[in-house]
Amino acid sequence: AQEFRPVDEQLALVLEAAVRPRPVRVAISEAQGLLCAEEVVAEHALPGFDQAAVDGYAVRSVDLRADGDEPVQLPVVGEIMAGSRQPRRLQPGQAVRVVTGAPLPTLADAVVPTAYTDGHPAKVTVHRSVPSAGYVRRTGEDVQIGDVAVRQGDTIGAAQVGLLAAVGRSKVLVYPRPRVSIVSVGDELVDIDRAPSVGQVYDVNSYALAAAARDAGAEVSRVGIVPSDPKRLREVVEGRLLMSEVVVVAGGAGGAAGDEVHAALSEMGRIDVTRVAMHPGSAQGFGRLGPDSVPTFLLPANPMSALVVFEVLIRPLIRAARGTRNPHRRMVSARLLSPVTSTKGRKGFLRGQLLRDERTGEYLVQPLGTSGAHLLASLAEANCLINVDEDLTEVPMGDQVRVTFLAQRV
Repeated sequence: AQEFRPVDEQLALVLEAAVRPRPVRVAISEAQGLLCAEEVVAEHALPGFDQAAVDGYAVRSVDLRADGDEPVQLPVVGEIMAGSRQPRRLQPGQAVRVVTGAPLPTLADAVVPTAYTDGHPAKVTVHRSVPSAGYVRRTGEDVQIGDVAVRQGDTIGAAQVGLLAAVGRSKVLVYPRPRVSIVSVGDELVDIDRAPSVGQVYDVNSYALAAAARDAGAEVSRVGIVPSDPKRLREVVEGRLLMSEVVVVAGGAGGAAGDEVHAALSEMGRIDVTRVAMHPGSAQGFGRLGPDSVPTFLLPANPMSALVVFEVLIRPLIRAARGTRNPHRRMVSARLLSPVTSTKGRKGFLRGQLLRDERTGEYLVQPLGTSGAHLLASLAEANCLINVDEDLTEVPMGDQVRVTFLAQRV
């Protein structure tokens, strides 16, 4: 009998093959969701000048009464709007009206908010004093010249895009999304816009796997159905190897059809068809094909099994190729609400619904469906995979199990 390879061993082989795409420079509006590939150092201070933090009057704080009880009258010698470029100088004992964001005149070191005054346009009475630097945003308060605004490896979200714009960067170096090509093989397959005749089934895999790859952060090409003719299959895969960081061939593992696919692709490099000690999806293939040794997967034809293999082995590879620090999903421990059975000698990945007891905060998990590999409907309901160790065939209700959380992104 063929030896089963442990899941962790297969995963280690797969992760070793992760190829990070070369960094590219993109407009900051295109960078969202990608990982920054450079240290972005601020060449300008932020703010770039002392500016009013509120509407009010720019003053020298020493011209206000230190005890703050006696009102002080100051002549108002002008007004500065936000965006004003005209330099203005304040003489001792004067005030200048300013709006939020306006540059402070020379010598002014504080802003008195309008609420602390009578608001007079020509001779303002100040009822409360403010300290030096009061209600002022100082030069470089947010970012100083030489500060790292965005770090290498940071995911660029809305705040990072804002910061890049604030330091005057229109473009940024990023790691692009890994390109993943999805091919479905099988003479029994028809695309979903055609009616299947007797013996034919819809191509589910290329759609489901493309969605899973997109969710993992890849740029996806869904090639769709390719006939199992070896020459045609080779041509298609050869073409995809030139423009992909990962190639996935669904329907390329298990049975006589799998043997044919393996034989056709073996000419492009070593591809290892292995029984991996997991359930579902033990029949699978993995290798590195073409001149660039592109990681290539052969998955079972069964959509449920193909998606589980994708989740366990291909998703972490895509996350690693993206440069994600931890490519693995979050795992939690949960208490089983009903017993489960699993296949001996293989690690079980069983569909489940993860719940949380609001009173105690404890995680609970309800297994879904039976252990049948074909139940795609129960995977659609599942928000987690229950991990059952190789040496267990059944786990009683009430036991703790490890659960992989399949977060649904809104």
